[in-house]
Amino acid sequence: MVYFPEEVVEYILGFLTSHRDRNAVSLVCRSWYHVERLSRRSVLVCNCYAVRPEFVHARFPRLRSLSVKGKPRFADFGLVPAGWGATAEPWVEACAAECPGLEELRLKRMVVSDECLRLLACSFPNFRSLVLVCCEGFSTDGLAAVATSCRFIKELELHESLVEDRGSHWLECFPKPSTLLESLNFSCLTGEVNGHALEKLVARSPNLRSLRLNRSVPLDVLARILSHTHRLVDLCTGSFVRGNIADAYSGLFNGFQHCSLLKGLSGLWDATSWFIPVIFPVCKNLTCLNLSYAPMVRSTYLIEFIRHCKKLRHLWVLDHIGDGGLKIVASSCVELEELRVFPANADVRASTAVTEEGLVSISAGCDKLQYVLYFCQRMTNSALITVAKNCPRLKSFRLCIIKPGSPDAVTGQSMDEGFGAIVHSCKGLRRLSLSGLLTDIVFLYIGMYAERLEMLSVAFAGDTDDGMTYVLNGCKNLKKLEIRDSPFGDSALLAGMHKYEALRSLSMSSCNVTLGGCKSLAATMPSLNVEVMNEAVSIDEADENTNNAKVEKVYIYRTVAGPRGDAPEFISIV
Repeated sequence: MVYFPEEVVEYILGFLTSHRDRNAVSLVCRSWYHVERLSRRSVLVCNCYAVRPEFVHARFPRLRSLSVKGKPRFADFGLVPAGWGATAEPWVEACAAECPGLEELRLKRMVVSDECLRLLACSFPNFRSLVLVCCEGFSTDGLAAVATSCRFIKELELHESLVEDRGSHWLECFPKPSTLLESLNFSCLTGEVNGHALEKLVARSPNLRSLRLNRSVPLDVLARILSHTHRLVDLCTGSFVRGNIADAYSGLFNGFQHCSLLKGLSGLWDATSWFIPVIFPVCKNLTCLNLSYAPMVRSTYLIEFIRHCKKLRHLWVLDHIGDGGLKIVASSCVELEELRVFPANADVRASTAVTEEGLVSISAGCDKLQYVLYFCQRMTNSALITVAKNCPRLKSFRLCIIKPGSPDAVTGQSMDEGFGAIVHSCKGLRRLSLSGLLTDIVFLYIGMYAERLEMLSVAFAGDTDDGMTYVLNGCKNLKKLEIRDSPFGDSALLAGMHKYEALRSLSMSSCNVTLGGCKSLAATMPSLNVEVMNEAVSIDEADENTNNAKVEKVYIYRTVAGPRGDAPEFISIV
């Protein structure tokens, strides 16, 4: 082996931006481990309980950007009880003590307090970016502390977070006379916004490229804002039914005419068909369009607008666009890479506007398609086989048939062959969510063919423990496995012990796993944390009946930190 000076190795590693690649090169030899350790500036922690914060700083003493994920993904579906944990304080406190040069912090599904944000604001003099995704526990007072003390802030994003509204005074706390803001996202805030303060903030932020407003920003305020933001690349509009609508219409049209750089558009809350012509000036350059918040716009108007968006790569729509609308999308947006179709009706069972025909049309016209999320009432194996044939580049395929356990809508058979075609033809598939009537056969196909699959979500599927065993014996790159309302039990759970060291996490809810099975796994593999969430069952080694009781939820993940010390009463770490 040729040995390079450490300076050369560091220069080479500088071209590696992927966390996975950096981790891999650190395993080559001791010298490369040392160089990679000291040169790493960005660190991703996929589970806040998998490692202690002080270990991260000891390993990477010069990090400048830290990303931490907290609660498991099934928290998005209400499957994690309130008070589960994932508080951000230990991470921010460790950064404040060990890493005063921190510039970026990204937290996902974590509990962030106002005190935590105040500590962050006063601890890092060069702090530039704060991104909170699906977080909770803080208020606009915490945002005010960040805006006041972080004088070099460039990015403040609150994506789908729960924020307690204590007024919009925080908008007035950013630096004066000008800011370095490049991205501001408060679309998740539910309270009123001071339109005058918002306008002044935007006016003194010449570098602003991404602006995502919440639903309470009136239309006339948006119209005036657009006169200051001709360099916007991404915009989430406010409400289209608030403010002086008549006067705002012409101003909004003129404002959009000057937004020649705009590539991403979302929001359009409560917009009606009357407003669609207003946004026509920007459609020719759009690459990302999110229409999932505009249920009141008639599908004919949406389709006409989409037809002019020739450069679209990412499209989010509601299912009232219909199969016919998706057919037109397929013929107009040939560069499409991502499609998400959501139910327009709050009662998803009443949504019947799209079927397998729409998905087939999209696959026929958009052969570059890589990411699909599709809610529908019915699906067939032949449709999925056609999709697999037309779109071999698929990396993520998430299909939700509204009624659990629905068979092939034409033949009445299981959906095994359709999903089997997806995993067989789409060699680069990394994420898969199953839906419909499925037997153990589909899991056999997944284990055999889904070699690059990293995340699998299963619900209401399978016959026996063999199904889960097929997946665990195959899928050599699997990182996350989520299972709910399926018949898999202890035999399947214990059959995967050889896999759990490589698996990042496994979550099971409403399955046939018992407390005894969880104990057996934990005793055999001390490197795992096995968390049982079941308020009705207490752990008692001497009680055989308790060991035979089914657990409601179990969350299993690898860790080098040992059992966590902040587990609430309803969680037992066995």
